[in-house]
Amino acid sequence: MNNVDRFKSAALENGYSKVDEYKSGSVVWFTQMTSGGGGEIRKRLCIDSLTDSVTVFWQTDPAKLHSKTFRTVSSLEEWFGLISD
Repeated sequence: MNNVDRFKSAALENGYSKVDEYKSGSVVWFTQMTSGGGGEIRKRLCIDSLTDSVTVFWQTDPAKLHSKTFRTVSSLEEWFGLISD
């Protein structure tokens, strides 16, 4: 299994749903809705096969967008473990 497939599996195992895949096949988008801070937080996860990386985007306030990029599956899984506590 290559890293892109492992990234996809990790996303699905941690509650993300696939929402879009571009025709070029280099980018796949996933989404997840979670509760936090008195409301729902929408998280988007982008798997990029050209850079062999994943970037997670989330918004905590109306004007505050956060992102975090992962180059290894193990670092993504570790971060999932940290945020689920």
